Amino acid sequence: MKKINIVLFGTGNVGSKLVAQLLEARESLRQKEGVELNLPVIANSTRAYFQNENQQPSWEADLNTLGFAYKLDDILEYVKKQGYENLIAVDATASEDFVDKYFELIEAGFHIVAANKVANTRSSEFYAGLRKKLQEHNRYFFYETNVGAGLPVVETLRNFHRSNERVTKVRGVFSGSLSYIFNTYCDEDKAFSEVLAEAGEKGFTEPDPRVDLSGTDVARKLLILGRELGLEKEFEEIDIQDLVPAHLNGQSTLQEFQKNKKDLDPVFLNLKKELGQDEVIRHVGELNVALGTLEVKLVKEKKFSAFGALKHADSSFEIYAESYGERPLVIQGAGAGAAVTARGVVSDILQLAEKL
Repeated sequence: MKKINIVLFGTGNVGSKLVAQLLEARESLRQKEGVELNLPVIANSTRAYFQNENQQPSWEADLNTLGFAYKLDDILEYVKKQGYENLIAVDATASEDFVDKYFELIEAGFHIVAANKVANTRSSEFYAGLRKKLQEHNRYFFYETNVGAGLPVVETLRNFHRSNERVTKVRGVFSGSLSYIFNTYCDEDKAFSEVLAEAGEKGFTEPDPRVDLSGTDVARKLLILGRELGLEKEFEEIDIQDLVPAHLNGQSTLQEFQKNKKDLDPVFLNLKKELGQDEVIRHVGELNVALGTLEVKLVKEKKFSAFGALKHADSSFEIYAESYGERPLVIQGAGAGAAVTARGVVSDILQLAEKL
């Protein structure tokens, strides 16, 4: 029986779904795969909770009542004392700062699986330094869920690049949140602000929807794919169409934005009026490998194209490669949601486990 020991950082939507999925799948994986997934440590930004082997369904209450304020060294000392092997640190946070801890974790013997996109969108210097550290210590870093949640977008591009297949362009509806917003807005006779509010109520947008509307999240995903194809680009080089008017941007409070979000309505109504009878609005990221350009923008799409036919909060990616000619490889499906993302993390853990 191969034993894998997982330390989870982050107990938000994705992290909590991940724990539930790991506990549910544990016995099946023992019997079918000969793999035992243990989860001895769970930590959020302030507290950690240790178990000898595996967490119980009561883990949330245990973390609150029995957890303690910790430093990373406490976790490193604990796993060393217990003699755990095949260590995987799972980053289910959205922290800008936690990725700096990756180097300590790698030196302590951890492989890393990350839903957090930050490590792959820092400077090229950080990006290269992290991979050098991984190579020095013979550690793995898996992050399929950085783009497309559970869709195999990163792996597909990586395999193309490794096999010397020349990818010429990648276009995609990267954001499940913005997919839902524009799919709904173009299908229904509602004001944009109304659709935006509905998306927030359904949990599709960030608590501050300007995070989605700014295009920053899509730009990060685009940069990750560009770097998978060997492009040495920085985030600042991405051309991003920000959908938030200047007077509603980050300098105003979230409360002020919510109060005045109807100011968005005339802008998007004009865009809608400009559409042809068979057209819809879509929010896309586009990477032109030959030109080395990365763009995040609104476009008009035919209703029956891959992007135009999207429903709900689905994502779609078109990968153009020399062997495929003018017809792209299309990867499409649920591109957002905590459960889908957590399932993608489980898949990364299992792929990594096969290599240990």
